[in-house]
Amino acid sequence: MNNTVYSINGPVVTVRDTKDFSMLEMVYVGNKRLIGEVIGITDHATTIQVYESTTGMKPGEPVYPTGAPMSATLGPGILSNIFDGIERPLRSMEEASGAFIDEGNSIPSLDTEKKYDVTLTVKPGDQLKGGDIYATCPETPVILHKCMLSPTLKGEIVEVSPNGSYTINDTVAKLKTPKGEIVELTLCQKWPIRTPRPVAKRLPSDRPLITGQRVIDTLLPVAKGGTAAVPGGFGTGKTMTQHQLAKWCDADIIVYIGCGERGNEMTQVLEEFSELIDPKTGKALTDRTTLIANTSNMPVAAREASIYTGITLAEYYRDMGYHVAIMADSTSRWAEALREISGRLEEMPAEEGFPAYLPSRLSEFYERAGYMETLCGKEGSVTIIGAVSPQGSDFSEPVTQNTKRFVRTFWALDKSLAYARHYPAINWTTSYSEYIDDLKDYFDKNVSPDFLTCRQKINSYLAEENKLMEIVKLIGADVLPDDQKLIIEIARVVRVGFLQQNAYHKDDTYVPLEKQLKMMQAIIYLYEQSRKIIAKGIPVSEISDLGLFDMLTRMKYDIPNDHLELFDNYYHTIDTKLSQIK
Repeated sequence: MNNTVYSINGPVVTVRDTKDFSMLEMVYVGNKRLIGEVIGITDHATTIQVYESTTGMKPGEPVYPTGAPMSATLGPGILSNIFDGIERPLRSMEEASGAFIDEGNSIPSLDTEKKYDVTLTVKPGDQLKGGDIYATCPETPVILHKCMLSPTLKGEIVEVSPNGSYTINDTVAKLKTPKGEIVELTLCQKWPIRTPRPVAKRLPSDRPLITGQRVIDTLLPVAKGGTAAVPGGFGTGKTMTQHQLAKWCDADIIVYIGCGERGNEMTQVLEEFSELIDPKTGKALTDRTTLIANTSNMPVAAREASIYTGITLAEYYRDMGYHVAIMADSTSRWAEALREISGRLEEMPAEEGFPAYLPSRLSEFYERAGYMETLCGKEGSVTIIGAVSPQGSDFSEPVTQNTKRFVRTFWALDKSLAYARHYPAINWTTSYSEYIDDLKDYFDKNVSPDFLTCRQKINSYLAEENKLMEIVKLIGADVLPDDQKLIIEIARVVRVGFLQQNAYHKDDTYVPLEKQLKMMQAIIYLYEQSRKIIAKGIPVSEISDLGLFDMLTRMKYDIPNDHLELFDNYYHTIDTKLSQIK
């Protein structure tokens, strides 16, 4: 074999005068057999991006083709594990080589020695098509793993092993394809990471991903199977917001991708998630979480692959009928990896040096979200929540602008809110959600027909306050008529009492939709009763002196999530106190 390295430019390696490679094929590069992927082919040269450090590599070292695309291993053992960008298990690699991971480490992605209690769900003579389930095993105490036939296969089951303990590579059944070939079915399969897994059909995203965060669930909801972007400058709380969503959203499985982030942030995720008890199951949160860590000091090419590895793992669990939420933190670092590799390939740069194909790569990623009917007839979803880190909080830069084109929810984090300790620091005037109309039926049936009406009123108070504050900045609040002063007072209650949330308070870290509705109704009731009194010529200062505004600001702490009947006391207190000044 004469396939040898001709030139090395960081993670980009070229091989001259060969026809042995195909586009997007996975290859092994150099004496250390580093993992790489073919990204360009001409008559004279094949270009390969290497997913590990090429330090010490020399021209003339061999390159080995594999004949297969860059693929992820899918099977039991993904959950509660932590991988790097190309699905190598970091814990196992640390055991093998210590804190500093060697190049060319060929440890399998999933534990090949661990045994699982497998229950076969097929019998000889059964006809199977791609996506059908042939075995199940408890992967963690809370998630049942369903072994599915690869979407590329179909045929008749000719042999089935008895129920029992098996490793992921043991044969548990045999399938005869229409061509007469016998395929041995194990507990795992491989799938190319850049190819979306097929589904039966795409369903409308008409139910919300409930997060327990009031500013999201009420003002800016995201649907299950939807897409959301969380842009914000340094220190505005992107990672904190994503941690909170990962802990509390009502997805079955969380895939957390730390893409180019600081190592201490991934350490924090690992430590926090391992200590957290999942509120839904009472077990460890890690039992339904998988982490992909590609920190800023890891090879840049693997950062580009980590997004695709994460979405492939998510689609695999979606195909079993689970609802999966992906936290990608952050897509800006992924775009920077694209820019660096593009520069080494000497491609023509577009805006701010990013490659011209940045929009199409972003759309390929976000389009893999969706609420689907799977090949085995179940319903599953992948919801993508991608953080964006614009330099200097400049939302006009290319990654933020192109992301806005492909997502339907935009949670813009605001530096001034973050520095004022307003958490979550989502700016309600610059953020938006396009899912409101899609979710109307769900809110009407499962919460209350009043939910979206109350949301609209709360939104109008905030919008009105925004206009009034422009006047206040110019001429002060004293000259405003009392009805406008009331708007400013009630909007402060909405901002501080409703939108601001305390992630460390047991009743405020997660708030059910029913309590969110009751809080809105109490605020609206106070506003409407106060407006009647002001219409009689009584100044707003007299209402303020009663302490009603401050009382509603504290209601998020004063009323436990399981005692919503206490809200009735507020109406009685409001009526009693307002009657004193009539």
